[in-house]
Amino acid sequence: MAHAAYVFDAYGTLFDVHAAVRKHAEKLGPDAQAFSFVWRQKQLEYSWVRALMKKYQDFWALTEQALDTAYALYPSADRSLRDDLLNAYWTLDCYAEVPQVLTDLKATGAKMAILSNGSPAMLDAAVQAAGLAELLDEVFSVDELKTYKTDERTYEMVTNHFRIYPDAVSFQSSNRWDVAGATAFGFRTVWMNRTNQPDEYTDLAPNAVLNDLTGLAGLG
Repeated sequence: MAHAAYVFDAYGTLFDVHAAVRKHAEKLGPDAQAFSFVWRQKQLEYSWVRALMKKYQDFWALTEQALDTAYALYPSADRSLRDDLLNAYWTLDCYAEVPQVLTDLKATGAKMAILSNGSPAMLDAAVQAAGLAELLDEVFSVDELKTYKTDERTYEMVTNHFRIYPDAVSFQSSNRWDVAGATAFGFRTVWMNRTNQPDEYTDLAPNAVLNDLTGLAGLG
């Protein structure tokens, strides 16, 4: 067995963060794609700022605030869809390869887990909607610590729970900043670069870069 645990970021790695807007894109208007990008960008920005200030609010509150900012920046977007967009965020689509990849990795005997900024309720809803609950040994939410990644304590949740060293963990994220944080902590890291983004944080390089999760088992 190559790794004692495979740990996945949730949003953008297992679940498509743009699925909520895509579901309502036609009604939302011509700026739907840009609107979705800003919603996600602000959601993450608010988590970083809150962590630095030590003024925690949970990820659902930040998701709502980020959506309101997206509406302020794109007044063409139909505001009557606000509740529909928020409801859709609870059951985001998982990427097509996710169930089979998790099934194959679990069969190796490794522990399977999510480590996410998402609130416990958000993560439970997403996992249940995607039918992934039986494939996961644990779902870690940073809400327990009242801070956000990339605080090293968030990654330490995994090693403390499973009683393993960082280098026994393969950590997968679509967020390059998250990969940098996990690399600094000592995880073996895999960047899910689904949209061919340029590399950043070159001093904290991932062990591998993939376009999706299908090649993960073959990395060893």
